[in-house]
Amino acid sequence: MFPPFDPERDERKRRQLVFSRGQVPVRVLIPNIFTLVGLCAGLTAIRMGIESRWDLAVAALVFAAFLDGIDGRVARLLKASSRFGAELDSLADFVNFGVAPALILYFWGLHDLKSAGWIAAMAFAICAGLRLARFNVMSADPDRPAWAANFFVGVPAPAGAIIVLLPIYAAFLGLPRSPFLTWVTLAYTLVIAALMVSRLPVLSGKRIGTRVPPEMVGPVIILLVLFVAMLIAYPWIILTIGTLCYLASLPLGWVSYRSYEERAREGSAEASATTASPPNAANRLQLSDDEERPPRLN
Repeated sequence: MFPPFDPERDERKRRQLVFSRGQVPVRVLIPNIFTLVGLCAGLTAIRMGIESRWDLAVAALVFAAFLDGIDGRVARLLKASSRFGAELDSLADFVNFGVAPALILYFWGLHDLKSAGWIAAMAFAICAGLRLARFNVMSADPDRPAWAANFFVGVPAPAGAIIVLLPIYAAFLGLPRSPFLTWVTLAYTLVIAALMVSRLPVLSGKRIGTRVPPEMVGPVIILLVLFVAMLIAYPWIILTIGTLCYLASLPLGWVSYRSYEERAREGSAEASATTASPPNAANRLQLSDDEERPPRLN
């Protein structure tokens, strides 16, 4: 008689009506501004790479990754998510975390290998684009289990862009530049590119830190301030340690994913066992008739 009430559908209709009338709330623009500022940072990183100002190039790329991590949260907080913002974010991510790190690595050292270095840079950028396209498709999959939101499929593009610059961090820490390091950089770039398009489950961390106990607010703020201060004071040490820790945590994501799969499989087996078909009505009727009949007739 009456269609079921769907608040999300009503909210989508309201947004479509607002946009069709040309009335765009200011709060809808705020996440897109974050995305555009991050895109400017990624383009600036490319320019700094062309000018061989590697410290500023890395700083701009890290800043772009920071903005990418908060623009989606800002959109959900302000209830300003939109299809336009999602598409803009995806395109900005390809430039910031696909094109920019590939060009920075090429200008830094891969150009010494001529065509081989350029192929490695292109492979990284292409894999980043494929990774982002797959993420957009999988995020709209309605059949995906709820626990799968704890994992990425493959290394995410922002993380890949940060960890692929490990040779630059090592060079700033005093590792001498040599042809051997250049070839290692080429192989390392291809490995990170392969990890981005792989099916490896990677912990997303989206469910971590969504709620902070009141007694932990102060310590968390102090830790964040200390981390930012150390990143500014000792950027190459912090980035190197963070990259190595991230690479070391990749097997943990695979183990955790298998654990979730086992629990989901056991839960589905128990559910199927409890919902097994009961005895049919004829058997139940025959049983009840036999119980009501006198013993001499049984």
